[in-house]
Amino acid sequence: MSTHCNVRLGATLAELATTFYRDEGRRIKSRIEKKTFSSFDLQVRYCFKVAVYAEFRRDWVEALRFYEDAYHALREMVATSTRLPPIQRLLEIRTVAEYLHFKISTLLLHGGKLIEAVTWFHQHIASYKNLVGPPKAIFLHWEWLSRQFLVFAELLDSSSVTLQSVSSLPLGTAEQPLTEWEFHPACYYQSAAQYLKEKRSALELEVSISETFNENDDGNAESVVPSIYVGQFSRLLEQGDDLAMQSLTDDEYTHYTIAEGKRFQDSFEIIALLKKSHEMYCNLKAQRMGSLCAFEIAREHFSLGDFNNAKQLFDGVANLYRLEGWATLLWEVLGYLRECSRRQGAVKEFVEFSLEMAALPVSTVGSIQSSKSGPGGPASLEQREMIHREIFELVSGEARLKSLEGTDYLKVTADNTLHLEIDLVSPLRSVLLASVAFHEQIIKCGVSSLITLSLLSQLPLSIDIDQLEVQFNQSECNFIVMNAQKGPLQAVSNDRHDLRMESAPSLALFPNKWLRLTYDIKSEQSGKLECISVIAKMGPHFTICCRAESPASMDDLPLWKFEDRVETFPTKDPALSFSGQKATQVEEPDPQVNVTLGASGPAFVGERFLVPVTIASREHAIYAGEMKINLVDVKGGGLFSPRESEPFSMDSHHVELLGIVGPEGEDESQRGPDKIKKIQQSFGLVSVPFLNIGESWSCKLEIMWHRPKPVMLFVSLGYSPNTDELNGQKVNVHKTLQIEGKNAVLISQHFMLPFHRDSLLLSRIKPAPDYEQLASLPLHETTVLVVNVTNCSKVTLQLLSMAIEVDDDDGVGRSCFIQHGGEDLGTALLVPGEDFKKVFTVIPQVDSSKLRLGTVHIKWKRHSGSEDRSGLTVTDAQVITKHELPAVHVELPPIVVSLDYPPYAILGDPFMYRIKILNQTELLQEVKFSLADSQSFVLSGSHNDTIFVLPKSEHVLYYKVVPLASGLQQLPRISLTSVRYSARFQPSIAASTVFILPSKRC
Repeated sequence: MSTHCNVRLGATLAELATTFYRDEGRRIKSRIEKKTFSSFDLQVRYCFKVAVYAEFRRDWVEALRFYEDAYHALREMVATSTRLPPIQRLLEIRTVAEYLHFKISTLLLHGGKLIEAVTWFHQHIASYKNLVGPPKAIFLHWEWLSRQFLVFAELLDSSSVTLQSVSSLPLGTAEQPLTEWEFHPACYYQSAAQYLKEKRSALELEVSISETFNENDDGNAESVVPSIYVGQFSRLLEQGDDLAMQSLTDDEYTHYTIAEGKRFQDSFEIIALLKKSHEMYCNLKAQRMGSLCAFEIAREHFSLGDFNNAKQLFDGVANLYRLEGWATLLWEVLGYLRECSRRQGAVKEFVEFSLEMAALPVSTVGSIQSSKSGPGGPASLEQREMIHREIFELVSGEARLKSLEGTDYLKVTADNTLHLEIDLVSPLRSVLLASVAFHEQIIKCGVSSLITLSLLSQLPLSIDIDQLEVQFNQSECNFIVMNAQKGPLQAVSNDRHDLRMESAPSLALFPNKWLRLTYDIKSEQSGKLECISVIAKMGPHFTICCRAESPASMDDLPLWKFEDRVETFPTKDPALSFSGQKATQVEEPDPQVNVTLGASGPAFVGERFLVPVTIASREHAIYAGEMKINLVDVKGGGLFSPRESEPFSMDSHHVELLGIVGPEGEDESQRGPDKIKKIQQSFGLVSVPFLNIGESWSCKLEIMWHRPKPVMLFVSLGYSPNTDELNGQKVNVHKTLQIEGKNAVLISQHFMLPFHRDSLLLSRIKPAPDYEQLASLPLHETTVLVVNVTNCSKVTLQLLSMAIEVDDDDGVGRSCFIQHGGEDLGTALLVPGEDFKKVFTVIPQVDSSKLRLGTVHIKWKRHSGSEDRSGLTVTDAQVITKHELPAVHVELPPIVVSLDYPPYAILGDPFMYRIKILNQTELLQEVKFSLADSQSFVLSGSHNDTIFVLPKSEHVLYYKVVPLASGLQQLPRISLTSVRYSARFQPSIAASTVFILPSKRC
């Protein structure tokens, strides 16, 4: 109840307050409408009050209108009011205008009027930008402008409407000439920083030229306080126990503001504003604008003496300018980086930045001297040449440069050598570019070939190289080119005396002109020969290492490719410039060793197949020989089985290298510690013993196929022909052999019912919709299983044994009883294409929808008469081939029919033909039967009838049959129909066939 009362009380008070503010607003508006005042001061005051009362009532439209009226009236006071001194009067007007502008911008953004807010801000800046005031107080004007941009940037940054609607604004129209950046706070933070820099410059200038300002006289800044009026300041005077306010003159106020300005360092605020702008530009993916802000931040750090942060920012800006190809802007940034390195005493970085500046494609004529060109000076050819001379005097030791405050010197001496690295993406590629081209793509081992070395520089003046060192991936091919006009350097004679020495008439490198040098090269090692780098030595303590580049794939210099210059080829032959490569292939020497693979015939799955390998030396002795063996799928696939949720096993590889059998009599313990023998599934490595000329060595590769697959056998022999080059050049011999892996035997099976006995299996007659196509067996009935083995190879095989193994873990042994005779098959031989059959009896013991019978294990081997004469191709080992029997469906047959008659009969002599119907269920079975007539027999008995078979009992039909014809005759076939199951079946023709003799035997 109390909460409800509080709500009602609050609503009542709000209504009373709204009524009061509305009445007060009307009273003041009447004064404005009647114009009962004569000064603009009162008009500004009245309009401001009405707007504030309207804000209290949440009448945003009226508040905005009266704020704008107050703002326009205030603008009229600039030329009319003389109540205060000029500087302070202008300060008061600008302060009030700033407050009114803040109110108007806030209401516009609150109402979602982004375009109107931005437009109003530009009108506000345009109205007051030229109200500079007296020159001695101009820094106050720049500070005020900076604050306007900062406040508006914060308003935009905190406004929720900014980022939601900028993308849909109609920008760039003639009626509203606004750019997209003017709707982002980053632009205004950047402008605020720029105007704050103007304020700092103006303040420093005012302090330096002021004659009346004294360091010890700050105008009693402690006694100057803000007045009770907005934008005014007064001096606070003590008169006894009372305090009095005294107006300030413009000179006193100027001294006060200068003293206040000196207390703060604007650089930190400028850095903060620029950092905020930089982060926003980066979030907008505007890298160029962000880099401009980063450049300004770096300059502020540079002016503060913070060279570490300045250098880090300058590096990022320089990377972007290199990508964009802005040479002039890059010149200025590199000038700052060069100066930072000099002041930090970093000789290497100072030289790198200086050389990059000297190699920039700036104007070829003297440019206009500008104070904004940075510490690097103007971007001109004269400045490039000056930097060039300065750097080469430094690296030659002729000059030294002072670092920060002259406390140390930049110098290059024997204790402080300088080495520069130029890779393929280095900005110093324009300083020195090295192109290397082999004249031949393939060369012979030990045969000389030609190589052309080309150097290019974009430095403004020529440079003299003392020596060049060309380095290859084969270090024995490295060589040094000496300048014939200069003596050999001490470093060469001491450290690199083992390298081949070449000489050149001159190693002078002129601007934009290729220096071409051609020499012979010879490699004693096969494989790839590639030029890695070219090291240019200029003076005893300065070197430049350039990564070698191929003329065919050499990229243009990014900053020079659009310049107006003469382009020439790295080599005299243009064709070599388009096709030349820095690498060539060195062919192996011709081997003088024979490697023979002596396998014959196909390999069979499961057997250990031996491949004899013979190595015979002809004209080369074999030192440190190694033989590598690889098995590869002929069709390009892997040797690994792709099916694979099954766990890893040795059979997961289709083909497997089992081992390497050495010559007879060689024991594994006789192998030395330096001998290698590594065997994996498809890879092998074995050491080959020393072989003199005319000797041979052989071994056998033992391979097993787990699945039929053709494979390619690769055998590679690597050896050294000389005993003193164990770690040097090796000769390789490669041999291949395709081996077909096949199945030796094909195993199949089928089921047969016992003779003269048939069962009613309902799954055969009426299969279920989801019934799998499995063989059906009757429960507790004997079923004959015939396993057939076919020799599908082209060699004679000897079958040793055949058995069915049951996995007891699955319970198969308890659910099914399998009988088979002896496993030993004696000397059963299978010629190609012949079949071998063995009979098993199966008696299911449980009812199962999917009963696994086990796996057939057949043990066989190649017949000894088919063994290869050499005795190396096949082994006499026994092979076990496994064949998993398919699962079967087991069910209890409700009715079993048996036919009982003699195995033969005599023509004309009658015999009994009995048909036994067994009911194996607990239910009474109604069975309809019909017996078809036969022309070969005369019988007595019922042909068609319906009988009832009691549960678990047997009913017998008796017929007297007299044969009328001799030979193999078909007895009258009976058909039975189970009424309960609506199933009809009849025994097979073979089950009702008998042989009739023409007469009795003697």
